[in-house]
Amino acid sequence: MTHTILVTGGTGTLGKRVVPLLRAAGHRVRVLSRHQRGADYVTGDLVAGEGIQAAVAGVEIVVHLAGGPKGDDVAARNLVRAAAGAGSVRHLVYISVVGADRVPLGWFRTALAAERAVTGSGLPYTLLRAAQFHEIVFGMLEKMAKLPVIPNPGGLRLQPVDSRDVAARLAELALGAPAGRVPDLTGPAVYKMDELIRGYLETQGKRRPLLPIRIPGKAGRAYRAGENLALEGTDVGERTWENFLADKDSVATR
Repeated sequence: MTHTILVTGGTGTLGKRVVPLLRAAGHRVRVLSRHQRGADYVTGDLVAGEGIQAAVAGVEIVVHLAGGPKGDDVAARNLVRAAAGAGSVRHLVYISVVGADRVPLGWFRTALAAERAVTGSGLPYTLLRAAQFHEIVFGMLEKMAKLPVIPNPGGLRLQPVDSRDVAARLAELALGAPAGRVPDLTGPAVYKMDELIRGYLETQGKRRPLLPIRIPGKAGRAYRAGENLALEGTDVGERTWENFLADKDSVATR
């Protein structure tokens, strides 16, 4: 059966991988974007609440991937309101972050509020929490490496996951029955921050001294306790941080 699917955030790191998978499966995919990009795109702004009703009209499945530094809770509430009013949406899929209910930082709190908008919408839904993508970790380290000395937060660990693994899982979930909250998806290994930094520096041919620092307050305690991690009952991606770095290094040397 062919479905009409709306993907928000379809031009982002994850969306660029999810959209082709859904189209390859034979479905009609509509991408919500703030800017007009072509026939398969609809223009709208989730935070401003503009163009959403037109975007969800006639849609059966909504895959909500759009996210930003702020306003994700507002965007989710606007989207689910329009989706619930459309009358055609039978499955809403949302990607959140591991630790959304445990790490006391604004971004995590916003993600949790967005989750609650989805779960309280009355729509059949699937909620997947994922760890930080390799691309996000790489971008963070790239910025840090511009400093003469790289801060190394003690006790901070990450278990980055490959966006391709997340995209494949989301496409599978979107085309399946609504499942509520499903097991979190993480990468296959947990890394200390200095391990991630040194791996990055080695593949980039750079040298930088590392300066140990301590993350203060409640957020620091949460990170040192591993509240941003999912160590049990999770699904695990295949590609490691080392795989990702090797691919980046291969592209850079061509």
